Amino acid sequence: MGRLTTHVLDTAAGRPASGLVIELYRLDKEPVYVRSVTTNDDGRADGPLLEGDAFAPGVYELRFHAGAYLKQSSLALPDPPFLEVVPVRFGIADASQHYHVPLLLSPYGYSTYRGS
Repeated sequence: MGRLTTHVLDTAAGRPASGLVIELYRLDKEPVYVRSVTTNDDGRADGPLLEGDAFAPGVYELRFHAGAYLKQSSLALPDPPFLEVVPVRFGIADASQHYHVPLLLSPYGYSTYRGS
């Protein structure tokens, strides 16, 4: 059975991003809020964001609340920070597969990819 997972790595600090809020939306005609999670000490949600009957093909968006997380770091940041909310929009085509969407984060940049 397919599922959606994510994790966040703080590349500036060289560690998992603990305490970062992530919101999940399904994009129909308007964004539909699905759920919110906060990353654990390993930078991961405690379980899949979607699985079972809730895991369906479609277009989704993860909103990583990077600004609030980065403000808690020991780095000197401008106000407002360069990155506030990082949206990652992606499609799920096959509900039988595992979709893993990690975020590599620093105060001035980020990258993502489909992981395993």
